[in-house]
Amino acid sequence: MKAMILAAGLGTRLRPLTDNIPKALVELNGRALLEITIERLKSLGVTEIIVNVHHHAEKIAAFLKSKNNFGLRGELSREDDLLLDTGGGLKKAAWFFQEGNSDEPFLLHNVDVLTTIDLRQMLDAHKKASSLATLAVQQRPSSRQLLFDDNGLLCGRRINNTDTLASSVNSASSSLGTPFHPVGAPVPVAQAEPHPTSNPSAADPELRPLAFAGIHVLSPRLLNLITESGVFSIIDTYLRLAASNEKISAFRTDQYYWRDLGRLEDLSAASLDMQQPKLL
Repeated sequence: MKAMILAAGLGTRLRPLTDNIPKALVELNGRALLEITIERLKSLGVTEIIVNVHHHAEKIAAFLKSKNNFGLRGELSREDDLLLDTGGGLKKAAWFFQEGNSDEPFLLHNVDVLTTIDLRQMLDAHKKASSLATLAVQQRPSSRQLLFDDNGLLCGRRINNTDTLASSVNSASSSLGTPFHPVGAPVPVAQAEPHPTSNPSAADPELRPLAFAGIHVLSPRLLNLITESGVFSIIDTYLRLAASNEKISAFRTDQYYWRDLGRLEDLSAASLDMQQPKLL
């Protein structure tokens, strides 16, 4: 099984820790965040990983070499000149998952999340539903949320209480508006922009806003459907594909421990959390 770890970020919110090291090598109770993520993936059965790098890339390369890639096949996807965001980063690393034309799903995992989410159960749910992508989501406060219908399929997103909805996600959602177009994408003359609303009650009341947890299970078929280029979020791709009736599914993770590690105070809180027996 293969996985990609998103580790190219600058880690600006973790300064001064990230002035001289990449975010992936910031330590939590004596273990680098990259190590924690790799060990979790390894426990799932992942045997091959690719890590995208940018900030202090050589330090990540040296770290992995010193650990013998934790016994896995390890590759780096270098974004030396330009950070490509999640979508651009995945597209650049697509070759890794297209080797041998395998149809086995793979994982995409942020390096800066600490969680007990059952990745095996998530993988099983993805396969059972025959989804193109399955996203770990949870009900928690967030200024950026994804919108799902009552079948757990992606329908749009909510940013700062403003909704952007994708149409034609399923047969019951024809009233959701016109197809979603990522910022900067050309819009066909015959189609209007999706209608954003700052009033959540004006949107379909059946839609559920859920916060993304930074973990994806993806089918390799997705890679050939990525038409965006340059720097872009993979969420833009998901919304475009959802509008074309591709199945982008939610995997609810409310019952699991989860913490974002993007800020210094988050690291302090996580350090205390990890003192609990059997957390990780």
